[in-house]
Amino acid sequence: MKRSIKNALIIAGLLALSQYATAQPDDVFFTMGVHNNLGCNADNGNCIADRADTDPSDPFFPAMWVSDWTMYRVTQNYEKNPPPYSSPPSTLTKKDYTVSYGSSYYDTSYIPADGDGFGAMMEHYEKYCLPIFPIKNNNYTCTFISLGNKAYFLTYPEDRPKTMPPCCLFSPENHPPRQDFIKHLPYSPTRSAHLNNSLQAYALDLQSPQGPILFGYAFYKDASTDEKGGAPYRHPQSFYFSGDVTVANAPIVSQNYTGFRIERPDPAKTWDRVAKMCPKDPPACRLFNPPSSLKSGNKAQWDRLEIPAETSAEK
Repeated sequence: MKRSIKNALIIAGLLALSQYATAQPDDVFFTMGVHNNLGCNADNGNCIADRADTDPSDPFFPAMWVSDWTMYRVTQNYEKNPPPYSSPPSTLTKKDYTVSYGSSYYDTSYIPADGDGFGAMMEHYEKYCLPIFPIKNNNYTCTFISLGNKAYFLTYPEDRPKTMPPCCLFSPENHPPRQDFIKHLPYSPTRSAHLNNSLQAYALDLQSPQGPILFGYAFYKDASTDEKGGAPYRHPQSFYFSGDVTVANAPIVSQNYTGFRIERPDPAKTWDRVAKMCPKDPPACRLFNPPSSLKSGNKAQWDRLEIPAETSAEK
């Protein structure tokens, strides 16, 4: 299918989803096939991006892995200096971003007790939570854990916002990215030229009434071994995306990996947190529509995709 035709079908699908995504009560969000199948079907190629004959082969996640990362919340000068970035970003100044830290854990072999889906992933944000929601003060520790199809959001007593529960259900359909998830994102030769042409970069760029929406990922194009050895593979370099611009002031966010390695996560330190911190039926999260004590502005972007003007693979 030609790229222009597929893009038109994806736009049509997003247009059809706009009312659904805004009004639906069950927190299932369009993710271009990365976290669920919402909006993806045979008419739009199941949200699988086209590849040119000259594009490199797709990289894959290992079946299990662990990594720390540094998160850069970029607040200015990103228009002429888009991601992917080095760590720290060499194309920006220290005034252009804030810095925080976290870690990710991934295991495709996990099967949840209720049998709903497979795979597990945890993203832990230390002292500064993911700034994609219309919440002004993100200076608290938070954790997203996907167990099979369900995704949970956890906060901690040391710095938990007063109106947040220890655990809430972020989405009933938000599984971890599959090992071949990159097939859903267009390859970007322009972004791949960053860092002295050392990357394979992918990005989905959408225009919406709320502003540009970016979802991208970069791998190193040359395979390498982990620090402790093993078979070489193409390591992830960074995950970059648009955050909330109305309140959190996070036009661009980049999580740059450090120490990415093949390793089975320890369940006691990761997946078991859900059983320890969550009730049997946790309440739905109110992150995209927080209570008045936290809400400081307009709606966030990611749950309100509406009539994007175009998609682009060359940004």
